Amino acid sequence: MPAALVRRILLCLAIAAPALGLRASGIRLAPVIDMLVFGAAVVAAAFLLAWAAEAAQKDISGTLAIALLALIAVLPEYAVDLYYAFRSGSDPAYLHFAAANMTGSNRLLLGFGWPLVLIVAMLVARRTATAQGKKAPHFLQLPRESRLDVGFLAVLAIVAFAIPLLGAIPVWFGVVLIALFALYLWRAGQTRDDGEDEFVGAAALIADMPTRPRRWTVAALFVTSAVVILLSAEPFAEALVGSGSALGIDSYFLVQWLAPLASEAPEFIIAVMFALRGMGPAAIGTLIASKVNQWSLLVGSLPLAHFVGGGPLELMLDARQIEEFVLTATQTLLGVAIILALRFHWWSGVGLAVLFGAQFFVTDTTGRYVLSSIHAVLALGFLIAHRQDILPTLAAPFRRVPAVREAAPSTTGRN
Repeated sequence: MPAALVRRILLCLAIAAPALGLRASGIRLAPVIDMLVFGAAVVAAAFLLAWAAEAAQKDISGTLAIALLALIAVLPEYAVDLYYAFRSGSDPAYLHFAAANMTGSNRLLLGFGWPLVLIVAMLVARRTATAQGKKAPHFLQLPRESRLDVGFLAVLAIVAFAIPLLGAIPVWFGVVLIALFALYLWRAGQTRDDGEDEFVGAAALIADMPTRPRRWTVAALFVTSAVVILLSAEPFAEALVGSGSALGIDSYFLVQWLAPLASEAPEFIIAVMFALRGMGPAAIGTLIASKVNQWSLLVGSLPLAHFVGGGPLELMLDARQIEEFVLTATQTLLGVAIILALRFHWWSGVGLAVLFGAQFFVTDTTGRYVLSSIHAVLALGFLIAHRQDILPTLAAPFRRVPAVREAAPSTTGRN
């Protein structure tokens, strides 16, 4: 095993060790300290998981790889939210937090992750164009096969509006969403690229190892990270709630934003690394796929976890959660409308970031619905501008495609 890889793994294990020690001893410290200790363990485990999931593509191909990696990759992101949903089945006090992490991670992914990767990719593309004496690009061009992911996200963005209308997430609705996720995996498996995968960072070090040591390393990292996450999820979730009271901060705010920051960090870093290497479309593609996973598998699992925890056949949402779902759904609709033509302009990315930042200053219910309306109006404008792409995008998840993807077009475009 390369020494550089050993150092990275040992660093992650050292960060996670205090949390494992506390969990084994049953000792609980002050909520804020527990939040930091167990939160750090989740972040460290998420890095291990991300490295293993990326490197595993070296040995597993087709639908099995997509299914396996998708299910494993959601673990750090979903553990906290599913814990709250499960506990809410027997303790109504947790019902308030059941979908908080989901709405936070979903908006963080689109409002911060998409613009960040876009800006990095555009800067790299402009630097390359300048060095070659060419005109700097004005937008990021996504490959045609991205239409499938965008199409699924479009369908889910429309379906998402049923949640605030129902005021709950019924189990039957969750089953429908999970079925859509299964369909997404199947369709993605049909269009999987058989070309050479590219790896970055620690994943590249793992992928370059001989076959047998590489497979054992990937398996060990999967198991280790899963154990750390599962052992840390409950105390981290409880510490988030307790820290709100201790610090005088809204507990809902901590649950909604701090946990997603911990779980999304490795994904953002990997996406930025792809963008830095001139692989902007691949970076954006991973973040689009993550949103598909969140709106299907995660949301669909919440009512099931609630039911298994002793709750009724629907996860009821309070006024605040309905408000959050409306804002999250309209932001998703805007994101889909922006990339409907498979072109992501730098100014639209900046606009998404500005609207994302505005929500931290607009905190009252009326203001949130006004902000949601702004998202919806802007989405309507983009849909009108991209009206020729609406039907092809909505049809993409259900249209037969070749088994092997075509070569992707250039990563940037020009006006």
